[in-house]
Amino acid sequence: MDIFDQTDARILKELQQDATQSLEALGDSIGLSRNACWRRIRALEETGVITGRVALVDPEAADLGLMVFMQVRTHSHDPDWQTNFKKATRTIPNILSVYRMTGDLDYLIRARVRDMAGYDALYQQLIHLVPIADVAASFVMEEIKDGTALPL
Repeated sequence: MDIFDQTDARILKELQQDATQSLEALGDSIGLSRNACWRRIRALEETGVITGRVALVDPEAADLGLMVFMQVRTHSHDPDWQTNFKKATRTIPNILSVYRMTGDLDYLIRARVRDMAGYDALYQQLIHLVPIADVAASFVMEEIKDGTALPL
């Protein structure tokens, strides 16, 4: 079952590039009236296709220029540990993404910090909240592509 049609896909492509554009401008670019655009956007929000609208902030301007990927291994896979880990990672603002993985590592964390001291503070905060068997970190030297738009 398709969640959205080609017109909705065109709306979503446009909004992923610039969600601040007016309904008039959006309608002009895809050939719909302002009201038709509004109804479709509202339906996409109600069905959960559009999950939110955000402003993307320059990490350097926020003094969070260092991106780190933390590879986490744990000795525990019981439900209580997983619940505590989820809660801990969701409460730390510098942690942007957390993924449970297959393969050699258990979790991958993407975080933004100011510098190495900021990373150490993040690391200390995390291990204080939940026991972890091993953490390895990789620091981003150059961001070649970091997008948010899904290919529709």
